[in-house]
Amino acid sequence: MYVAKQFSIFMVNKPGVLAQVLGEFAQVKINIIAMTMMDSAEHGVMRVVFTSSKKAKEVLTKLNMPHNEADVLCVSLDNRSGALATVAEKLAKNHINISYAYCTAGAKGGRTTGVLKVADVKKAMKVLLQNQKKTSKSQPVVRRSRSSRK
Repeated sequence: MYVAKQFSIFMVNKPGVLAQVLGEFAQVKINIIAMTMMDSAEHGVMRVVFTSSKKAKEVLTKLNMPHNEADVLCVSLDNRSGALATVAEKLAKNHINISYAYCTAGAKGGRTTGVLKVADVKKAMKVLLQNQKKTSKSQPVVRRSRSSRK
């Protein structure tokens, strides 16, 4: 489990825009950890967590793409039914609101990454860490953020 920078990128909803933006990230070798897309008739919003938020910000600035940044909680989960529900229940019992959440399709070792926008990131981490000590191995895995590992 770690805190990551999520970008909400606002783009015109027309053919080729998503391909162009994703191509720019690929060109500078920025990997996507998790992504979700929402749309309306006029624009799309891509919420995305990258391996390098600094490089991602540089690309977005170069492209003049309007965007917001937010801290999100990334939780490593077993890729099985109910894994995210268990995390949501623990946070709910401790009165921590989840504004939204999304998951990757799968990751190394049969795990997946859940991305949660919560009202209080520090409290959420504390709750999930306490519960991890009391329960089985199928709980979220805690790791340091990429920036603190350097």
